[in-house]
Amino acid sequence: MDWNELYNLGLGLFEKATAFFDEALEMKPDPQACYDRGVALGNSGRWEEAIACYDKTLAIKPDFHLAWNNRGNAMNNLGLFEEALASCDKALKIKPGFHLASYNRGVALDNLGRFEEAIASCDKALEIRPDFHEAWYNRGLALGNLGRFEEAVASYDKALKIKPDFHEAWLNRGFALGNLGLFEEAVASYDKALKIKRYSHEAWYNRGVTLSNLGRFEEAIASYDKTLEIKPDLHEAWYNRGVALGNLGRFEEAIADYDKALEFKPDLHEAWNNRGVALGNLGRWEDAITSYDKALEFKPDLHEAWNNRGVALGNLGRWEEAITSYDKALEIKPDYHEAWYNRGNALASLGRLEEALASYDKALEFKPDLHAAFYNKACCYGLQSQIDPAIQNLQQAINLNPDTYRELAKTDSGFDSIRSHTRFQALIQGHN
Repeated sequence: MDWNELYNLGLGLFEKATAFFDEALEMKPDPQACYDRGVALGNSGRWEEAIACYDKTLAIKPDFHLAWNNRGNAMNNLGLFEEALASCDKALKIKPGFHLASYNRGVALDNLGRFEEAIASCDKALEIRPDFHEAWYNRGLALGNLGRFEEAVASYDKALKIKPDFHEAWLNRGFALGNLGLFEEAVASYDKALKIKRYSHEAWYNRGVTLSNLGRFEEAIASYDKTLEIKPDLHEAWYNRGVALGNLGRFEEAIADYDKALEFKPDLHEAWNNRGVALGNLGRWEDAITSYDKALEFKPDLHEAWNNRGVALGNLGRWEEAITSYDKALEIKPDYHEAWYNRGNALASLGRLEEALASYDKALEFKPDLHAAFYNKACCYGLQSQIDPAIQNLQQAINLNPDTYRELAKTDSGFDSIRSHTRFQALIQGHN
């Protein structure tokens, strides 16, 4: 008998149990029978009907703490977290040491974003029942939501010591480890989850993200492929697969993946922006601009898209438009050194050298080791035959990246007016 057959058999048994309870309740409105009917309905995932049963139970026996707790659990499953909390509080008022009600209360609080209270509620459950693995697990979720990832890992470890095959704990442990930058350990945790539940698309997906963070892009793509076998409409997997392909220089394939992501989520501005980057890498600048415009349609304050749009416009020789695009990026993020640098390049291309120098200086204010800005400043001064600042800035560029800038300076027309100067020759020959 396979899993589906067993599952359907179980559902059939719950249906049969519900029918028996209905018959019993016709004979006598007994609170226990009504409660048991609610349990059977809950086990079938019929939460609303289960709540109706618990309400009938409580109308007959208002101090039935199990019914209040199960009602809270059903409310949690329906996403009615305030009502779930109120139900669990009723159970705990009747039976203060009831660990299941403290646990379900914690689940509701976590979903309401009241994470500190959720932890306290899980702790209450664990005081009574230290081997309650679900409470350790939900405590980990709340800690993770607070960014306390080391404590979250410790909590998941407690859950896994009690129940080693708890795949959700392995999964979320991996997520917490990833947030701590412990990517190898995170991959190992996802692998544990997948050994238990091979068709967990969440584990395959997060494993892919983690492998990308390790720069293991081929393996990441394989992991995303597994994700998409299970859940073909997961736009995040298509998007991140595209990112991995882009990092491998496989831009056509990356664009196809971004298109798949956008098929499922047309307003995914990250995909539009990255699609533009891939198109730019293929030299398809007009198409890239169209893609950036789509990104900005959905997220007008996406400074990266304004900057990238400027780069594409510059590559088409549309320098004034490029400067306008960089200015937009800098309105949103004034310390965005890439935009200041690219703006400087556009101004230099228009021969507006003083403005270009000011733009490079802003880039260096925010990123003092930006060697390309020093080099381009040297070119601007060289074009103006200003030997001292040209040499000073070229020296800075060479200090940061000797081989590249010595070689470039040998033939760069920006230095033609000072090329014969002994200080310039000494610098590019490495005699300084």
